[in-house]
Amino acid sequence: MRILFIGDIFGRPGRNVVREQLEALVEEHRANLVIANAENAAGGFGITPALAEEFLELGIEVLTTGNHVWDKREIMDYFETANGSGPARRVLRPANYPAGLPGCGLFEGRTREGVAYAVINLQGRVFMAPNDDPFRTADALLQKTKAKVILVDFHAEATSEKVALGWYLDGRVTAVIGTHTHVPTADERILPQGTAYLTDVGMTGPYDGVIGVQKEQIITRFLKNLPMRFEAATGNVKLCAVLIDCDEKSGRATAIERLMVDQAGDRK
Repeated sequence: MRILFIGDIFGRPGRNVVREQLEALVEEHRANLVIANAENAAGGFGITPALAEEFLELGIEVLTTGNHVWDKREIMDYFETANGSGPARRVLRPANYPAGLPGCGLFEGRTREGVAYAVINLQGRVFMAPNDDPFRTADALLQKTKAKVILVDFHAEATSEKVALGWYLDGRVTAVIGTHTHVPTADERILPQGTAYLTDVGMTGPYDGVIGVQKEQIITRFLKNLPMRFEAATGNVKLCAVLIDCDEKSGRATAIERLMVDQAGDRK
């Protein structure tokens, strides 16, 4: 089984490169399951129900998010409609947010070939909001699912926290993939007990900026320390993703490969 996980989709540039390249990537790499982090899809801050359903219609099976998930108020009402196998159920928010919030952080489904899988969305606490413990939340969620193929999107700031969770879940999940920092790392590996790990898959969006935002605005912010409205950059757009091969019966990963392609489909 092969999983294609797409890194943080940022604004219109990120959405466009996904539309342009997703079908070819799935065909070229024979991906059985496509997952993407889409918390920055709406102008770089949040996601709307319309954009979520557009991604799902493109063939992305599950959408994960992170700390910007609440930036568009309408997503709250969308999460309230989540039930059974409806579209909203396939859009996750971090599972370790406080109890009582709409939405959930675990999705269980089956691929077109009938393989059971689960996706878990967690958020870090180091240099981020003090939510519930992602380590113990992972323990609780793993007790709820019978799937062998399990991918964890760990949306976190600190490299140390991401690496620690990778080791903590080694042998219990198929992959722990980091998101949030928008900068791809080169530390992909298979841990000793069969879990694929990558600290950050990187951003799907414009790299001619500062983690997706127009560089002039960010430089001005650093120089003057004044609040301003941030807008997505537009140039040097790339799609960052990771491919994970795994045994569908045991859930153990057998290979992991980083991908970076531009709008023309060229590897970078």
